[in-house]
Amino acid sequence: MSYSREGRSASPRGSVSPERGRHRSRSRSRSLPRSRRSRSRSRSVDAANPGNNLYVTGLSTRVTSSDLEKYFNKEGKVVECHLVTDPRSRESRGFAFVTMETVEDADRCIKYLNRSVLEGRLITVEKVLYVCSFIEFTI
Repeated sequence: MSYSREGRSASPRGSVSPERGRHRSRSRSRSLPRSRRSRSRSRSVDAANPGNNLYVTGLSTRVTSSDLEKYFNKEGKVVECHLVTDPRSRESRGFAFVTMETVEDADRCIKYLNRSVLEGRLITVEKVLYVCSFIEFTI
């Protein structure tokens, strides 16, 4: 049996047939139950923050990674600075992750830079509980 378009009636673009419209339901996740999932996010030595990773919030959209790095270098050596940006507009989302060389440097940043003003905005600096790789996504 061959299929041919001529035998079908054309429906206007965008209309929904009665059968399809009636039986709409939300798609259901086919993930494993919580008890059978992998425990990859469980607390382990590899996932725990050694104490030198900082979470910075309250940033102005004008702040760049280099601005942030210069600001944190006043209190210690910055190893890495990741300013989270919108993938489409490339505008800052107002938060960042800063990795300091030592735990002492990170503690100094928290002590002196938490609730300080950068580019006219009050910023918050705190330790990250868990370290994971950065994944860019849109919300």
